[in-house]
Amino acid sequence: MPRRADRMPLLDLDIDEAAPAPLHRQLYEGLRKAILAGRLAPRGRLPSSRALASELGLSRNTVLAAFEQLASEGYLEARRGSGSRVAATLPDLSPPRRRAPSRSEAQAKPAVGLSARGLSLSKASDARATRGDGAFAPAIPDLDIFPFELWSRLLARSWRRPTLAMATGRDAGGYLPLRAAIADYLRRVRAVRCEPEQVIVLSGIRQAVDLAVRLLLDAGDRVWLEDPGYAGVREVLRASGARLVPVPVDGEGLSVKAGARKAPDARLVCVAPSHQYPLGTVMTLGRRLELLAWARQAGAWVIEDDYDSEFRYAGRPLAALQGLDEDGRVIYVGSFSKVLFPSLRLGYLVAPPALVDAFTAARSTLDDHAAMTAQPALAAFIAEGHFAAHIRRTRKLYAARQAALLAAADRHFRGLLELAPAPAGMHLLAGLAPALAARMDDRAATARAAAAGITVSPLSAFQMTSPRRQGLLLGYAGVPEDRIEPAAIRLAAALRP
Repeated sequence: MPRRADRMPLLDLDIDEAAPAPLHRQLYEGLRKAILAGRLAPRGRLPSSRALASELGLSRNTVLAAFEQLASEGYLEARRGSGSRVAATLPDLSPPRRRAPSRSEAQAKPAVGLSARGLSLSKASDARATRGDGAFAPAIPDLDIFPFELWSRLLARSWRRPTLAMATGRDAGGYLPLRAAIADYLRRVRAVRCEPEQVIVLSGIRQAVDLAVRLLLDAGDRVWLEDPGYAGVREVLRASGARLVPVPVDGEGLSVKAGARKAPDARLVCVAPSHQYPLGTVMTLGRRLELLAWARQAGAWVIEDDYDSEFRYAGRPLAALQGLDEDGRVIYVGSFSKVLFPSLRLGYLVAPPALVDAFTAARSTLDDHAAMTAQPALAAFIAEGHFAAHIRRTRKLYAARQAALLAAADRHFRGLLELAPAPAGMHLLAGLAPALAARMDDRAATARAAAAGITVSPLSAFQMTSPRRQGLLLGYAGVPEDRIEPAAIRLAAALRP
């Protein structure tokens, strides 16, 4: 039972024989707290060890042990014949206070202990930092129309009696029925030439690029990148130690002649031929064949990023670049996160036949396999036709939203932004009208929009070279049609003088 010094209320000491701490330690802590709190004043006299032991029902040796510890730390002064007193000056046990560095000072100093690759990874891209979930945020699908009720049923059905392969996740390439469903879909819809064993399930396009780079590049190897281009891929490559070679994009897509002139010895090319991000350019058939011919001659690899080929509103899309490849030099990558919902975090890589074993072994070594939870449900979602039905619904809906944005732009953006229809994708690229460009650049326009609650991305943030193109990316896929006009009005008001 706890014993309290009832006739010493200022000390408020609790001594508990059942507590794990020794009795002398409990007494020491109680007296120390009383001194620090000011309940025992400096130079104040403490009861004698005998009296305090009697009050608390402790042995005198226990009290003496506590007193000795306090005295050794400078809390008490013990004088022969006059007992123990609280020290006149208490020890300062707090660490010295240091001024916290300002944010600019912290950013100016290199992070302690980080490698060169770590420093590169720690620097967030401007282009990715502008993303959000407000009106006109690029690359955001409409989540309200995704059939989550159906999805939950597929998840429950998949895991009611999981197979051993599901429960253990032994296949580094991913859940085999999902790989088969992806291969079948890509053959039918994108003219990709592949078998299920060539498909490797990953968390998304950036992980696919990272895996490919680890296998195919050495530090210092040169890589062609579309300029402007997707910052996520750019930062993965930069962190790998590759030497980035920005290659301009014209009306036909990535300029192969410019790339060959700047870096004829490049080992890798990253392109999005079906719908270039952020310009929206579709690489012509002639330019695709030219790129493949150069890759064959140079012994280079090509990563084809087919991130949103499903959303095409005019005519049929050109076949995937991979389907034209006769030499096994194209690594095809795609993602379900933009098509279905972002947190799904499932994508895939189609490895050339000669590299299947190497990719599978590397995947097993680095990360074993992607999380299994959603893979069986996604396999069923594709195989049972729900994926195709969802794409048909969203394609029709997004086409209507693009038309609504163009109509709103015609009414409200005159003299500010210049938009044109796009045959595919989830965003429109708005050029700055001369009157607006004379007053501000696209980054300032982005800041103005953000202050009005509108999320856009500046085109200049996606470019590596100067002079940087100016414009704003306006995403429409995730904006309900009835919100497009009010958002356009707010954006126009924010950009006006």
